[in-house]
Amino acid sequence: MSLMCLFRRRELGFAEFVCEIRDFHLPHSGHVQFAQWLHPYDTPKVVTQSAVGALQQFVSPGDFVIDVGAHAGDTTVPLAIAAGPAGCTLALEPNRYVFKVLEVNASLNRDKTNIVPRSFAATAEDGKFVFHYSDASFCNGGFKSQQRWRLYRRKYPLEVQGRNLLAMLRSEFAAWLPKLSYVKVDAEGYDRAILTSILPVVRQWRPVIRTEVFRKLVKSERHALYDLLSDVGYRVYRYRDNADPLGRTNRPPRHDPREATRHPGGAGRRHEVAQPDDRTGRLSDQSQAASGDCRRPHVF
Repeated sequence: MSLMCLFRRRELGFAEFVCEIRDFHLPHSGHVQFAQWLHPYDTPKVVTQSAVGALQQFVSPGDFVIDVGAHAGDTTVPLAIAAGPAGCTLALEPNRYVFKVLEVNASLNRDKTNIVPRSFAATAEDGKFVFHYSDASFCNGGFKSQQRWRLYRRKYPLEVQGRNLLAMLRSEFAAWLPKLSYVKVDAEGYDRAILTSILPVVRQWRPVIRTEVFRKLVKSERHALYDLLSDVGYRVYRYRDNADPLGRTNRPPRHDPREATRHPGGAGRRHEVAQPDDRTGRLSDQSQAASGDCRRPHVF
């Protein structure tokens, strides 16, 4: 994010924004509607067949999938189409302003999806927490963590409800857990803490995990995220948008000189997809077909 963009965001006063229903025609999935949040800093979203197809590598009709940090639902809707109306897509979003849009998206496409939206953050304990956002109308933000660029630290607080996700899954979604195939976490640097909180479920049911790696975190946090996945038997791959993985990601050595020279204003995030060693699928074959490109360890 540029400095100019940061300062412009700080100039925006508080306002609530509605959504607009947009129509997409997918070659195989058919007519799909999406509620676009009209917040000026929320980029227009597009639902594509390629996005659904990429998820179908891992998600089958009738599966249980979880979207932590669902925002308005731009990742939730393709996930829900892949799981189908016989499946269940649990979508968590603590921001009460964008959650209203997520609820609209959950009400659309009912012949193709089954989305269960919940307005809370995945936290270690139940309670109220303060998230921080980069603008006064709360477009994008999260729990403050160790970020290395001071200008990027968000200044607008928003109180949100937090719940222990593991306890909720065991109490309210116990019947769905044996069908858990995919977990997506995008929590602005809090991803490792969320995954740690549901490790018993991860160990037992072995879902594929897609997680954000927030580059503005300190190196030790990014290393710890990789180690968390590797230690429970997952192989980690770079994932570019909805495309195929770029190849296996190796953990960088702690003395990697590139870490000290990278400018903090560079690209802010990368996504990784982690597949358990005991789950076979197209991911491994495709990564091998890409000549095992593992030359990008600086992701972490």
